[in-house]
Amino acid sequence: MKDKKISVRKMTVTAIMSAISAVLMFLEFSVPIVPSFLKFDFSDLPAVITAFAVGPVWGVIVELLKNLIHLPFTQTSGVGELANFIIGALLVFPAGLVYKLKKDRGGALIGSLSGAFVAALVSVPVNYFITYPFYTNFMPMDAIIGAYKAIVPAADTLIKALLIFNVPFTFVKGLVCVVITFVVYKKLSPVIKGKK
Repeated sequence: MKDKKISVRKMTVTAIMSAISAVLMFLEFSVPIVPSFLKFDFSDLPAVITAFAVGPVWGVIVELLKNLIHLPFTQTSGVGELANFIIGALLVFPAGLVYKLKKDRGGALIGSLSGAFVAALVSVPVNYFITYPFYTNFMPMDAIIGAYKAIVPAADTLIKALLIFNVPFTFVKGLVCVVITFVVYKKLSPVIKGKK
């Protein structure tokens, strides 16, 4: 009976966090130092909190549900959502897994930094092989690279652009989630876990 209660709580937390994450995904904005098509949002934050509170798999489920909720509103035929899910899952899973093994601030920090690093690293092949080949159906590759070159002239190939812009952008986005999680997690944790 206790296990059933725990599973219902985990599913409830995951559903609520997925809804919050989906709303945050709609509140994306451009950052002046990167091309305007790279959007920043805080939608990974609820997934990181879920991964810490109820486990890494549940955090990944938040990433999946967030993108499925966003799918009917996509402008990328689901390709953007697929990339967002892969990169988000690779941020959340290592963070939650390390924290599950080492449940203290050090474990949370190491896990979060590991997740941000893995997500940033994997953003290169995801964008190179999935995202940008699809985007060339709407915008020539020269125009995409031109948007990067307008900011940093050395970004004259797609791989250079991804390394110069997308890797740091993804890493910083992950770090922002880490910082906010550190600020709010201690207060939210008892509510999420059902403890007084």
